[in-house]
Amino acid sequence: MSEDSQLLNAKIDVGTLQDVLTPISVLVDECKINLDQNELEIRAVDPANVCMVDVTIQSSGFEEYSAQRSVIGVDLDRFQDIIKMGGSGSEVHLVADKDTQTLQIEVENVSYTLALIDPDSIRDGPDIPNIDLDAQVEIEGSHISQGIKAAGMVSDHVELSFESDSEEFAVGAEGDTDDVEVAHGEDRVEDITVPDDAGSIYSLEYLEKVSKAISSSENIELSMDSEKPVRMEFDFADGNGRVIYMLAPRIQNS
Repeated sequence: MSEDSQLLNAKIDVGTLQDVLTPISVLVDECKINLDQNELEIRAVDPANVCMVDVTIQSSGFEEYSAQRSVIGVDLDRFQDIIKMGGSGSEVHLVADKDTQTLQIEVENVSYTLALIDPDSIRDGPDIPNIDLDAQVEIEGSHISQGIKAAGMVSDHVELSFESDSEEFAVGAEGDTDDVEVAHGEDRVEDITVPDDAGSIYSLEYLEKVSKAISSSENIELSMDSEKPVRMEFDFADGNGRVIYMLAPRIQNS
């Protein structure tokens, strides 16, 4: 393996690498990884076109990082299984080679050669849509997860809503017999902007997937408007990484 054939040669903390892969793996089984000298980016959309995710980590989020502008394809399930062999605080060494079409993964005493997937066989992730979403809140991820869990007790759909008079953000659901709402006022959020009342209904299944990628210690920036997608984004790796989710609303029957 020559240095000229190396598309990627990087070292990264195992926990940080999991923070890169987990937001993607809750939606798809394989993905394209876009490489250049300054950052690594992964963008994907689920097969039903309901939820998309974009994950970016700057070169400064790695212990060491060198890359050529290129695109590689990986099996996410197998990739994650390998890095789980490393304990907390372990370092992962990654070398992607274009001649052998492999990703060499070394973590602790494990050395694994993972065959790359032809990126042309993997669906492209769409561009992040530029949509005006006026209602915004910055809130702990655990508060959103709490509301999603409560909503799941009564329905398979979740309503996210903003109340302008009380300046509250709420997560709730209406079931056949029971209702639930978890409300958050100014005392439970970092920041909130509510120009007008806003509310939309979203799939519980997808919100539960997103919730798996949200650490309870992270602040989530959530933006939405009535009958529009909800955008949820958060940082990781001490601000060197960024995750953006866009989830389409449930189509209401007239």
